[in-house]
Amino acid sequence: MNHLYREHLRRLRNNPNVTVPDDAVFELPEKVIQFGTGAFLRGLADYFVDKANREGIFNGRIVVVKSTDEGDLKAFDRQDNLYTLAMKGVHNGELVEETIISSSISRVLSAKTQWSLVLDCARNPAIKVVFSNTTELGIQLVQDDIYQWPPVSFPGKLLAFLYARFRAFAGDPSFGLVIVPTELIADNGKKLESIVLELAHRNGLEPGFIDWLEQCNSFCNSLVDRIVPGRPDVEIKKQIENELGYIDDLMIMSEYYRLWAIEGDEKVKEVLSFAQVDSGVIIEPDIQLYRELKLRLLNGAHTLGCGLAFLAGFQTVRESMQNPSFEAFLSHLIQNEIAVSIPYPVSEERAIKFSQMVLDRFRNPYIEHKWINITHNYSAKINSRVIPVFLQFYKAFHTPPDYMTFGFAVYIYFMKSVRKEGENYYGFSNDAYYLIQDQKAAYFYQKWQNHQLNEMVHLILKDSFIWGSDLTKLGVSEDNVVQYLESFASSGVAQTLDIFLAKVEYVKI
Repeated sequence: MNHLYREHLRRLRNNPNVTVPDDAVFELPEKVIQFGTGAFLRGLADYFVDKANREGIFNGRIVVVKSTDEGDLKAFDRQDNLYTLAMKGVHNGELVEETIISSSISRVLSAKTQWSLVLDCARNPAIKVVFSNTTELGIQLVQDDIYQWPPVSFPGKLLAFLYARFRAFAGDPSFGLVIVPTELIADNGKKLESIVLELAHRNGLEPGFIDWLEQCNSFCNSLVDRIVPGRPDVEIKKQIENELGYIDDLMIMSEYYRLWAIEGDEKVKEVLSFAQVDSGVIIEPDIQLYRELKLRLLNGAHTLGCGLAFLAGFQTVRESMQNPSFEAFLSHLIQNEIAVSIPYPVSEERAIKFSQMVLDRFRNPYIEHKWINITHNYSAKINSRVIPVFLQFYKAFHTPPDYMTFGFAVYIYFMKSVRKEGENYYGFSNDAYYLIQDQKAAYFYQKWQNHQLNEMVHLILKDSFIWGSDLTKLGVSEDNVVQYLESFASSGVAQTLDIFLAKVEYVKI
């Protein structure tokens, strides 16, 4: 078989198993400059642009800037910048699969060797949008010279690009850009804007440019939520290639679910017209609601489920959701405790609907998400994702939430170190040691080593240095936590879960 390239598209247009672009898409102008070639952007932002182009809405393609030295551009050149996106997941309780050949990317440029071509794009009047995903470390202030070829940092490169555009169009306000970073940090757009402005001052750029930068460009905070593992496993990739008759070195897989919440006004919405074609893109003046829904329902459930699943012997999310007891625990936790106590104004109907999508994602049989990876920084996640919801539940219903209390007890048990090697602490479960990757590992090691169980639980719950409050006065039941910990030690986590579910008389929703 040959590699995927443009000539393959004609023979695939009648294949019902793949969505293929029309020839007309290759004539569309370049409208987006994108910093990052990774699978995540290609599986989310570029997916939306491609879908809009197919529906005649956005009508623009993406120039991708490769900023790192890793990998090369040969695969993109060989495949005419085409790649296969295989979406697999669960939607409304049903398995769904969709395969598309994306033509959203027009070309890929190397910042290191083709910086002049990148700056040429700044002089293109059709360019209106910037996307980025340079990891959280990419949006950092470092000393940078925008006249380097290229500048060192992503903010430095972006500033050089914007300055070239300002000069090309003599500061015309209509040639400002909509800039949408997708890095996983809070207020990513505003943080990027502040760094770019600081670099502009440090580089001694004229006041007219700084005014244009602030007044004519929109740096949008955004929240992204889609699991894009990247290249499918060998078996799935081979199956798709045999079915479609080509080799694709750029093939990626994603879950079916997608969310891209962008903070912007009507002007931003007009520029980002691709949002019209998919309900997964949301452009609103305030996206805090979507942060809260994701943080509490998805991330919070991950946090309360990770230690439980791992200690019960489940390696992946998919595996654990096939177990009736764990599935019952997580479903009730999400829908009957977290969804009704989110510490932010949200309708119960909306929270329940979002929680059902979360459960669909947990049940996705195609994604191998390992629980042990989710336990990293367990303490910080409990504090930020879970405690506010716990306190809101107690405030609203005047009783502690049973499932959250059980999950909290599991967290304390997971943090029990039985071996210390240098600065590393290890727990023991299912006949194997596991590394506790948490900043509070030493704290819990000391507590487990030096105190009786009742005293230890009391000291942990009262420690306002960790939790910001004395949890014994805010609804956390010491007796229940101690009881669960004793049962974990004597009967095991899995059996204790079954006992717990029988006691609370779980009713499947």
